[in-house]
Amino acid sequence: MTSTLRWLAALALAWALPALAQHMHAPQADGSASAPAAKRRPAPLAMGAAFSPTGELWVAALDDQQRLTLKTSADEGRHWSAPRVLDTGNDKIAADGENRPKLAFGPHTGPNSWVVISYTEPLAKPYTGRIRMLRSDDGGRSFSAPFTVHQDPQVITHRFESIAVDAKGTLHTLWIDKRDLEWQIQAAGPAPEPAPGAKRSKPKVDYRGAAIYRNESTDGGKTFSPDLKLADHSCECCRIALANAPDGSLVALWRHVFAPNERDHAFAPVQAGGPAPVRATLDHWAIDACPHHGPGLAPAAAGGYHAVWFGIRAGEARVRYGRLGADGSPQGEAQPLPDERAEHAAVASAGRHIAIVWRSFDGQATHWRAWLSADDGLHFTLKELGNTADENDHPLLLRRGEQLFALWRTAQETRIERLAF
Repeated sequence: MTSTLRWLAALALAWALPALAQHMHAPQADGSASAPAAKRRPAPLAMGAAFSPTGELWVAALDDQQRLTLKTSADEGRHWSAPRVLDTGNDKIAADGENRPKLAFGPHTGPNSWVVISYTEPLAKPYTGRIRMLRSDDGGRSFSAPFTVHQDPQVITHRFESIAVDAKGTLHTLWIDKRDLEWQIQAAGPAPEPAPGAKRSKPKVDYRGAAIYRNESTDGGKTFSPDLKLADHSCECCRIALANAPDGSLVALWRHVFAPNERDHAFAPVQAGGPAPVRATLDHWAIDACPHHGPGLAPAAAGGYHAVWFGIRAGEARVRYGRLGADGSPQGEAQPLPDERAEHAAVASAGRHIAIVWRSFDGQATHWRAWLSADDGLHFTLKELGNTADENDHPLLLRRGEQLFALWRTAQETRIERLAF
């Protein structure tokens, strides 16, 4: 069996088991529930995490009642505060896989420091949403009511947001947006009248994928700039990776739809009037679907960036690691991670220390693994961090000073590992 078939088989099993369990616990024909069905549905496990300017670890996640909660730890996860339920009104909150709550802190400490928590709210129509945010002016002691970050009010795709604060203290929000596709559909007019008994089709337009939109706030989320388009033709359902450039500004890496339908990745500075996006990966993966598998990005000590991404290259489905130049162009040959089943990798750097973490399902358990380098990516060491038979989130990486931490949430716990190089 090829590595592609093995990966697809493992992924299919990972998807099939929860679906099978849900089917077995379904209500009876008369509407009554069996004993397992009467239990509360487990909360989605995708969480947001960040270190505050004072060094505390903050985690935002849903509880079993689908409420957004916030908890903190002052000792790297050994002890946690009681989860605090945040007021999100009637919002539904996406917290699954590539779509998760996010946290960002202002650059200063003190009683008037600001912090924001963002999330995507799914709307009634399939694949639609809006980007919502809570804001605190008092270091997180209280939060505002949720508000919509973008100005476009259409019930279309505004999803998969990423947020970050640059060196000047400006808050940046980026998201996947389908307003340009919607405009083209409206401009095309109604489709021809269908034949009797046939379904009405949407007018066909020549627009690939979605777009990357963004805005920025210089006052910690009190006000925002107009919505600004960073690029046309992004993939529709993959996370956007952000990293700091040497001057403290931000750069972005996302899955892009290159003509006619190659789902590689594009790179661009997060700025107005910047250069056109650069093609950053060369898998040439032709597929008319979104893989729900976004990239990771981190600065390299020697200049440029470290990147990780999933793709199928010459029939081989793998997560790969590669170096990008300062402009985002690929440098040298990408290399696959040392795990054929690796998925949803993250990358982070602290000087010459580089960490890549991922999860890997072997048919029975999910493994949490790291690939660590102390020489800016010249050499790596593989490390097993843990495993579980429970449901689990994609692994995360955080930086605090010169230390790197791996985080992994399972149905039983949130694991924190300070990485040693």
